[in-house]
Amino acid sequence: MSLLHALVARGTVILAENQIPGARDFSHATQTILSKIPPNDSKLTYAWEQYLFHYISEGGFVYLVMADESAGRVILARRISEATDAFDDVTHRKLPFAFLADLQRKFLELPSSSAAVLRSTPAYGLQGTFSPVIAALMHTYNTAPPQDEIARAQAELGQVKDIMVQNVEQILSRGERIELLVDKTDSMAHQATAFRRGARTARRQMWWKNTKVLALTVVAVLLLLYLIIAQFCGAALQCGARS
Repeated sequence: MSLLHALVARGTVILAENQIPGARDFSHATQTILSKIPPNDSKLTYAWEQYLFHYISEGGFVYLVMADESAGRVILARRISEATDAFDDVTHRKLPFAFLADLQRKFLELPSSSAAVLRSTPAYGLQGTFSPVIAALMHTYNTAPPQDEIARAQAELGQVKDIMVQNVEQILSRGERIELLVDKTDSMAHQATAFRRGARTARRQMWWKNTKVLALTVVAVLLLLYLIIAQFCGAALQCGARS
């Protein structure tokens, strides 16, 4: 099992995080996942590439850990009743959430964990004090997970249905992954620019069309007036001289 990245956030504002050395940069991925988490209390797993993002959202704070699939992949081919006897499978599925529960407990035990203080803490305001706690907890779970946490994970197996895994059947059966939206931002910006340019071009074309119609109308009215007057005054419009 390998936990790669963990953080505590207030909504989308990261208060403290830690990443194992040598891992790739997951900042865009974590920000995208945080933006998708609803404000209500929830537990969920997002899949991206070969990684799984597990999180617990409670009381306005998000506790998130990213792991490879071996640490959190849900085996749908087994029924929950069959999984009860598969202790190793239980461990791999439940340990990320056991880690998050332990992370939440340590976070709430901080001396500055009052609601007023935490809600006014700026981004990475707890990085210096709580990031080492996250690092130590990740090291513990990656090397020698506490046996009491494993036992608690096994005891909570009956509540596994409360942990919603978004579209996990499609993700595992068709290999679909929730892709990051970062690369799509530029494309959407280009499309918006092209739309604005097209709109300006269409407005100019409509203006010229309306101008041409107006000019032709004026010419036609003047020509009609000329023909009417010419009947009485002649082609040279010399009404006084003719009479």
